[in-house]
Formats: sequence, C-alpha cells, structure tokens
Amino acid sequence: MPKHSNRTRAVRALVASAALATTLAALPATGGAAAQKPEATEVGVSATEIHIATVADVDNAIAPGILQGTVDGVKGAAKYINANGGIGGRKVVVDFYDSKLNPTQARNGFINACQNDYAMVGTGTFLIASVDDIVNCKDKAGKATGTPDLPAVTTGSLEACSPVSYPLNGTQVDCSTLHKTPQTYHTQSGDAKYLQKKYGPLHGALIVSSDSKDTQNSTSVIGLAAEQQGVKLRATVPMSSRDPQTAYTPVIQQMKQNGDNYNNSGTPVDNVIAMRQEAQLQGLTTPNFVWTCLLNCYDKKMVAAGNAVDDTHVSMTFLPFEEAKYNKTLANFVKYVGKDKINGFAVWGWAAALAFQQAAKAVVQTNGVNGLTRANLLTAMKNLHGFNAGGMYGTVDIGNKLPSYCFMMLDLKGGKYTREYPTKPGTMDCKKSNLATVQTDLGH
Repeated sequence: MPKHSNRTRAVRALVASAALATTLAALPATGGAAAQKPEATEVGVSATEIHIATVADVDNAIAPGILQGTVDGVKGAAKYINANGGIGGRKVVVDFYDSKLNPTQARNGFINACQNDYAMVGTGTFLIASVDDIVNCKDKAGKATGTPDLPAVTTGSLEACSPVSYPLNGTQVDCSTLHKTPQTYHTQSGDAKYLQKKYGPLHGALIVSSDSKDTQNSTSVIGLAAEQQGVKLRATVPMSSRDPQTAYTPVIQQMKQNGDNYNNSGTPVDNVIAMRQEAQLQGLTTPNFVWTCLLNCYDKKMVAAGNAVDDTHVSMTFLPFEEAKYNKTLANFVKYVGKDKINGFAVWGWAAALAFQQAAKAVVQTNGVNGLTRANLLTAMKNLHGFNAGGMYGTVDIGNKLPSYCFMMLDLKGGKYTREYPTKPGTMDCKKSNLATVQTDLGH
C-alpha cells in the first residue's frame, strides 16, 4: 500500500463531504420557516393579506378632520411596506373605521377591528368609554386573547394602560400607580430646560384643552414638568376647541398685566392661531415673548396664519419634513404619504405602522410565516424597545410604555419653520435626563 494512502482517503472524504454540503445547500428547503407556505392563521390574516384597523376621529362637527393625518400616515406606511415585500409573504391592507369623536362610534370601531382585523394600528380616539371590546376580543381559536393595539394617539389611561395596548408614544402615567394617590407620570421636559437656558427665567400661562379630562390632564403634566425646570406657571387656563377668539381676550389681558413672557398651549391649532391673533390685536407681540407648543403647532394652518404667529417655538419628537434629505425613512414618509397629506399626526400614524411592521416581522422570524397569531404579536409588541422608525422618530420604549426622551425645536417666523435646536440637521437631543418624573393626583 502506498505510503500516503490513509491521508489521501481522508482528503477525498473531506472533499466529498464539502461537495455534498454544497449540493444540499443549493436544494430547496423541505422544512422549517423558509419552506412554509402562507396560510390563514388568525383573524385578519389570510394566505395573501394582513388586515389592520385604524380607528380614528375624522368626521365630526367639533374639530373636522382632526385625525385624518393618522389615517393617511398608516395608509402611506402600508404602501411602503407592501412595496418592500410585505410581511410574511402577505400584503398589508388598512381598514379605516371613523370614530367621529364619539364614544359609541369608537366602540363600533373596536368591535369591527376585533371581528375583521389582526391588530389595531395608528388608532386615535379622544373619547373612549370602554376598552372591554378589545381586551376581551376572541382570536381565531376562540380564546379571549384581545386585539393587539398600537395606537398613534392616546390622551387617557383607559386605552394606554390596557393589557393589549402599546402606544407609539408610551403613556404619561405609570400604569402601576393608576389607582394610587398620587399617581406617577413621565414626560419629556428637555424643551422647557432648553427654553429657560436660552431665554432666561420664564413665567406665564399654560393653556389646556378642556374638551375632555384626559386631554386636560395630559397638558397639565407637561406644565408640571416645565415647572420642575424652573418655569413659573402663574395660571393654568382651560379652553375648549369651540371657543372663539374673543374667549382669549381676558387671557391675553391677564398675561399683559402680569408682565408674562411665556405661554404654552395644548389646544388644537385653530385655537392657538385664535389666541395669537388676539395677542396681536392687543399688542402682545414682543419677540422676547416665548410662545411654545408641541405637535399641534407644526401645521400648514400656522404657516398660513402669517405674522400673527411669528416667534412660535415648536417642540417635536420627530424630524421635520424640511429635513427629508437627511433621513431615508423620512424621505419615504413624504413619498408614500404624499406631500399634500403630510402633517404631524401623519407621522404618528406612519411610525405606528412601522412599529407594527417591526413587531410582526419579529413574529415571522421567531415563529415562521404561519406564526402570525394575535398572541405572538402581543409578545413581540411587549418586547419592542428602542424604536425610532429608522432614525426619523425620537427613540421610544414601546414595550414598557415609556415616552420618548428625545426632542428638537423649530422656530416659526415669516411663514417658515427653521431648526432652532439642536443646530445640526437630522438630529435630536436624546439625553435620557430629558425624561421627567412628576407625582400628582389628577384622578382617573
């Protein structure tokens, strides 16, 4: 026998094994997730489609079309998701149910979502009487798993603290303290700290929306957090979205008498404009006065209002549309939602849908394309941490229901929004110390 025959046979065996492995790798898979053919696995999930529900306040007499943006955002995101392969071999279909700023219609939407859809995504309902219909909703197997809910807008604890809801923006109240006195709240307050540092000591009025207790409480918490940063609130003024401009006459007069230099409003954009027009009428137009608000002031209506709303400082938790060239996801938002439909609420709907996409893809990765059940989706949503929608959105811990600690500031002047802080385009201030904790009793 040749001297190296054993070594030769060993080499040949290795080569044969490698060839076999290469051949097997090239063959179609016969088992596991990759070989699964999509099937109907859950309510709203067929072999070809995933139906999601968006329940939102649109058609109403009080604030017409107020949350149309969330619907547009979700629909735009569905187009984007489908253009990029869908989820688990299926395309996403959006079913819109108009809650019409009416608790009965909101409930009807929840019932329809339970019966027809895999999950609720981008929901925005200001008036909710009960969440029993989504919490006790039965899945395809007849088990009361609940309807997974990833809302874009939640103003109260009823929905935000439900066991099946994971709000895009977290929830202010620590749900474990909901029925305690006082309750614990978390909210971003880096903007108040920044304004104090830049403009000096601030003192003035907080305008809260009185249309519901939940919206009033939400703005009140923001005010309390601002006070932690040194802002002195001399008055907290409840105003309804129905109030005309003349209702702001005494508010402006009082601020002038007090020598105030600060105002923060949580009312709808039309009311903010009415207040500023009244301020202009009464001569409260000094550029040193800090008028500030949140998403409600990032709106085309503000731009159209002209110099009456000059020097408005807008605090945001997402990148402005003007910076689409700095962020690919933001550019896709503008493209798929459409330039004529984009607004702040559309961003929330879009981001909620992308969060749903991330959770649903996690289900597919873990359980295969036929693992798309409501129970599995709820588990994935609970594990959704550090979400930022491709960097266009302030990082938020959806799974733990904590608000984002990120923010950036815009300044509206001369009909144009310009970046105020941080100065570098495409960035936000994301220091974790921006997230304030407030304890107070607001009742629930």
